[in-house]
Amino acid sequence: MKITRTPRPLLALVMALAVVASACSTTSTDSPADGDNTIKLQLQWFKQGQFAGYLAAVDQGFYAEQGLDVEILDGGTDIVPQTVLAQGQADYAIAWVPKALASREAGAGITDVAQIYQKSGTLQVSFKDQNIASPADLRGKTVGNWGYGNEFELFAGMTKAGVSPADVTLVQQQFDMNGLLSGDIAAAQAMSYNEYAQLLETVNPETGALYTAEDFATLNWNDDGVAMLQDAIWANTDKLADEAYQEQTVKFLAASLKGWIFCRDNVEKCRDITVAAGSTLGASHQLWQVNEVNKLIWPSAEGIGMIDEAAWQQTVDIARSTENAEGTTVLTADPDAQAYTNEYVSQALEMLKADGVDVTGQSYAPIEVTLEEGGK
Repeated sequence: MKITRTPRPLLALVMALAVVASACSTTSTDSPADGDNTIKLQLQWFKQGQFAGYLAAVDQGFYAEQGLDVEILDGGTDIVPQTVLAQGQADYAIAWVPKALASREAGAGITDVAQIYQKSGTLQVSFKDQNIASPADLRGKTVGNWGYGNEFELFAGMTKAGVSPADVTLVQQQFDMNGLLSGDIAAAQAMSYNEYAQLLETVNPETGALYTAEDFATLNWNDDGVAMLQDAIWANTDKLADEAYQEQTVKFLAASLKGWIFCRDNVEKCRDITVAAGSTLGASHQLWQVNEVNKLIWPSAEGIGMIDEAAWQQTVDIARSTENAEGTTVLTADPDAQAYTNEYVSQALEMLKADGVDVTGQSYAPIEVTLEEGGK
């Protein structure tokens, strides 16, 4: 087995940062800046359609309706949002559940208070001529993944199909699709709302036209039963003992959920909001992102943001049992009871329902999106 990999394993990095976070300030119940009433939301990546609901909540005044002044902080390659939260540098953070739980196990005092994405957006994409129709077909192939905790669905899918890391050539993939397009990677990791669209925004040199979905095969981990929960809103566990922070959390969630509901019903407007917020990707790409993210949220039978116990347990089970190429699992033990709660999101949903807001989206249907070259 050949493994090409950067020398910084995610879990060691995350755990080290989380320990520092815990030692520094996870016991503080003060606001990030005394006297500053601004609430800070830390994203896990740069502003894009992935976070359109929060951007819309600012733009449409939903936070202001709740008496909140919210500042949205960009993420990036060197920012661990759950650590920023645990250190008291933000009031709330958006993070994938497995990564946040790894930080929590290492000492970061954080709690999942709303599960926005109900499905995983992670795909493994290949050209059709690679004949990869199932995880079992990855055997003998060059397989890319981003690492840093993004790889565990892939390894869980391989394990379930009887494919070990020794059966494939693993490559640390850059956060783009160049390896797949160049032929260096047979099956590449992609988010349905981002990197997969980048493929469809690329000109096929053989035809002179854009690639289409017919050119590719995708493995969807939701279909294979190994999906893990992704974007969630995390709060500071210790501060949740404070009544004022509890009330603030309910208001923050109500406004955030209303932002996502707005984006469900106003996809093109949320595209414009996202572009105006400073996204470096173009309008057609952002329209695709908002539309695809909506598919991960809606319909939401119990109400947007409710944490499904079965999906949570599946995520925990995979995090405890699935080893990556280094033999490391995300978690070594089950998280404690404070790792998540539906208490505050339930209250937020009741507030919205009392105002006649549709919180389940049972009639939701995605729109049709036409991508342009380069995502313009």
